[in-house]
Amino acid sequence: MLVNVRFARLAILVLPCFFTTAFSQQIPQPAPADDGKIHLDVVVTPKGGQPVSGLEQKDFTILDSKVPQTITSFQAYSGPDTPVEVVLFIDAVNLGFQRISYERQEIDRFLRANGGKLAHPTTLAIFTDTGARIQPNFTTDGNVLATSLDQQTVALRLITRSAGFYGAIERLDLSIKALDQLTAFEASRPGRKMVLWISPGWPLLSGPGVQLDGKQQQQLFGAIVDANTQLRRARVTLYNINPLGSDQNTLSLFYYQQFIKGVSKPSQVQGGNLALQVLAVQSGGLVLNASNDVSALLKQAFADADTWYELSFQPPPGEPNEYHLLEVKVDQPGLAARTRQGYYSQR
Repeated sequence: MLVNVRFARLAILVLPCFFTTAFSQQIPQPAPADDGKIHLDVVVTPKGGQPVSGLEQKDFTILDSKVPQTITSFQAYSGPDTPVEVVLFIDAVNLGFQRISYERQEIDRFLRANGGKLAHPTTLAIFTDTGARIQPNFTTDGNVLATSLDQQTVALRLITRSAGFYGAIERLDLSIKALDQLTAFEASRPGRKMVLWISPGWPLLSGPGVQLDGKQQQQLFGAIVDANTQLRRARVTLYNINPLGSDQNTLSLFYYQQFIKGVSKPSQVQGGNLALQVLAVQSGGLVLNASNDVSALLKQAFADADTWYELSFQPPPGEPNEYHLLEVKVDQPGLAARTRQGYYSQR
């Protein structure tokens, strides 16, 4: 999302209020219990290909800030019984009502394909102005989920362009709170989770005219650390399924790529560092925006659940909120590993 001059001037006036209310007043979530290790869910693919099975621990190297680490556990998963759960997260806050109708038809088509048989346990979550409603029961019966979706009422959005900052501030605030709600729900469940957030993304609040002071940068940095840490501890891999796809201009589709690199200190922070697409890539997921064939994009994302690897290592000591760049290398020609791109020390 590019920021025009009027938008940018307004941003400078209202951002202080947003960063004070949306971030500093968040209720901290209790940290789920863990063993102190960093657990990585890794998908290995050839360029543009499907996930690859059959690799062994000796084929992998973990680099923490470019320093090799000892792999303390390794598990390879392949097939329909892999321990992963999928959440289809329907975003009715950041998408217009007419698009929601089309999106629901596409999701219904996906759920009812193959006689309604889903490869992995799946549930639905619907995000509206009143928050996220997450169905607690996971099932591999797509027909049951499709029927449930048919019965769900998605109200017209209450946040309009007449709201502050064209409604962007309110939508971003709601989106971050929904992410908190989602990760808190998933943190109580074991194993790997894939969240397929169906949305063009929430507002970036970034641009050449949007300037943050030191306090705002500190608050936003804290929100980035919290989001990254909550996703990691809940073992959530985030995927952005963009239902607008090719209907958006290229510049809008790929603007988020300017913010992909992890931030290590508040002075580096920009609003775009908290974008949905950025969090998806950094969690090891995908941004799927090549078309508006939502059913096909969901199928593409689901393929990541069929074959993957779980690795862990003991992180080196670090200062609180110190950023660690992560990289997993595969000792096989033509293959690349996709996983979480970094983490923040919590001790």
